Amino acid sequence: MKRGKLASSTGCNSETIRYYEKIGLLPEPDRTESGHRIYSSEDQKRLRFILRGRELGFSIEELRDLLGLVDTNDYTCADILTVTTKHIAVIDAKISDLQRIKSSLDETVSRCSGDDVPECPVIDDLFG
Repeated sequence: MKRGKLASSTGCNSETIRYYEKIGLLPEPDRTESGHRIYSSEDQKRLRFILRGRELGFSIEELRDLLGLVDTNDYTCADILTVTTKHIAVIDAKISDLQRIKSSLDETVSRCSGDDVPECPVIDDLFG
């Protein structure tokens, strides 16, 4: 299938597909005699893997590591668990940061009267 078909079948932008090829997450596709890129069902499957990984918040490097293991067919469930557990720790840290940010904003907003006055604790807090 051509890139447009691959894009529509996966819900991925054509430029994103081109980017994944450029950074090596997707292999260079075969070409027709006229030079058109032709993607296989394996390319489609790999792209879906990448897209799902991105939905789950895996970084490009984490996906590169996972795909490297898959490509060499030299992995165990323990290997995948290690990568995934590290990713979960990153997610937990982000959640903690977001909770801290929310708490700070909640506290600042609680001091805001919401009246039509020029003084605003939110602005004051942002200016430090």
